[in-house]
Amino acid sequence: MKLSEIAPKLACRLEGAPDTEIRGIAGIENAEPGQITFLANRRYFPLLKTTRASAVLIEDGISLDRGAGSPPIAALRTQNPYLAFAHAIELFYQPPRYEPRIDPTAVIAPTARVGAGAHIGPYCFIDEDADIGRNAVLHSFVTIYRGAKIGDTFFAHAHAVVREFCRIGNRVILQNGVVIGGDGLGFAKQKDGTWYKMQQSGPAVLEDDVEVQANACVDRATVGETRIGRGSKLDDLVLVGHASHVAENTMLCGQVGLAGSTKIGAGCILAGQVGTAGHLSVGDGAVVTAKSGIPGDVPPRTLYSGYPAVENRHWLKTTAALNRLPDLQRRVWELESEVEKLKKR
Repeated sequence: MKLSEIAPKLACRLEGAPDTEIRGIAGIENAEPGQITFLANRRYFPLLKTTRASAVLIEDGISLDRGAGSPPIAALRTQNPYLAFAHAIELFYQPPRYEPRIDPTAVIAPTARVGAGAHIGPYCFIDEDADIGRNAVLHSFVTIYRGAKIGDTFFAHAHAVVREFCRIGNRVILQNGVVIGGDGLGFAKQKDGTWYKMQQSGPAVLEDDVEVQANACVDRATVGETRIGRGSKLDDLVLVGHASHVAENTMLCGQVGLAGSTKIGAGCILAGQVGTAGHLSVGDGAVVTAKSGIPGDVPPRTLYSGYPAVENRHWLKTTAALNRLPDLQRRVWELESEVEKLKKR
């Protein structure tokens, strides 16, 4: 495919040879001639001088002067290189398509309803009164429990599970090993010190366009519901505790853990390994950096870091002070020694 064909498909302005033939895409470090790469992070600016790519998706105003001796590189100018790169991938890679069929090893209960165009793969199980919309793909070993309600264009990869009475919207993707609606951690302590299991009666609800990635869990609620808002994305090994609510278009990165009854606002980002205490709120648009622990509410549109999580600038100052602590301690000892000498005079 020529650059002159690719540029309009990606809504980019082309600077460079329009007849350059492109056969694929790659990251800026590994790109070869005949491939497109992208630059979205200023950390990788030096690689513009050494990349072997034939074209780069790049913002306006960034020079592509690579110096003498370097082969020319075409620019595909765009306001959002990373998003354009995402669309470029689709020009060269198409995931497998699954034709409508029901594998003979699948078990579908008589009262279950499966919409038109479904692909039900090997060893899937759909329980009584489950309802699945049109054009669903259940890859293999997928289990849909009794009374679950699932919308159109659902895609469940191998070993995904949707538990009883959970509700899932349209265009939801569950990656391998996801469990939606597993029991929350609900136990009442008895006089003898043992734990009495509380029935987890409230379903997990996933709204439209949610994606849950591998081995993540969204627990059901003791009462009420656990809800993931429209367009939100949950990364690998995320745990959403019982009765938590995650609003629309929020991203929970790998190994995030939400304790029960946590409320996360719209458009938030919780980076890897962030953990929350229960019964707290994170406001709309807040960002919490990796490995932070959240003990209390986080205001909207703030950047929080650390443990316990505080406003990011405060955390940076605290960290800088901590790094100087040995020197400060030594100075205190020296001053104390001088004071003792003065007392003895």
